[in-house]
Amino acid sequence: MVREVLSQYLVADGFEVVEAGDGDAAVASVTDHQPDLVLLDLMLPKRNGLDVLGFIRGTSALPVILLTARGDEADRVRGLEAGADDYVVKPFSAREVVARVRSVLRRTNDTAVAAEMLTEFGNITVDPARWVVTKNGTNIELPRKEFELLNCFLAHPGEALTREDLLQKVWSSSTEWQDPSTVTVHVRRLRGRLEDDPSTPAHFMTVFGVGYRFDP
Repeated sequence: MVREVLSQYLVADGFEVVEAGDGDAAVASVTDHQPDLVLLDLMLPKRNGLDVLGFIRGTSALPVILLTARGDEADRVRGLEAGADDYVVKPFSAREVVARVRSVLRRTNDTAVAAEMLTEFGNITVDPARWVVTKNGTNIELPRKEFELLNCFLAHPGEALTREDLLQKVWSSSTEWQDPSTVTVHVRRLRGRLEDDPSTPAHFMTVFGVGYRFDP
């Protein structure tokens, strides 16, 4: 089984692994064990992966990597829009998955030790150290990957960044592993949460033929 093979590789690489054979068991495991990261197959019995992801995002910013079939592009997009941090397309090598796990955990740790400073633009206030974003004084809940993307934009104000740039900076990846549309999805979601008019953005600008630019 794929789950057993991945578990063996992760344990051999020094990780402690808790397995769940279906969606209900996955929800219970996340609640009981409070893991540092979840590898989540979309095709689960009893409760599918998107439902499990919805439960996780309703309670925490726990990093989630989706395991998807090559032809399930629509499911991958839905997973990213629901807050997944990354995805791996089947068939994949166990070594690739372990590398992706380490990459996501490294980004998580980097965000956790962000400098304690407030950043403001427009009617938005960002506190990287506390993982808090407010708009007009109201808290805005951002999934982990959107928050990391926002921090990347804040670190590069006024710069035109390609989708490939953002993949490398935020996902520690390239188009070999990730599709640039991943960035497009997350920028669209960030606009939807933070822009007053997402259809006419004032801060997260499209640079046609290049990528995106953050205008404070």
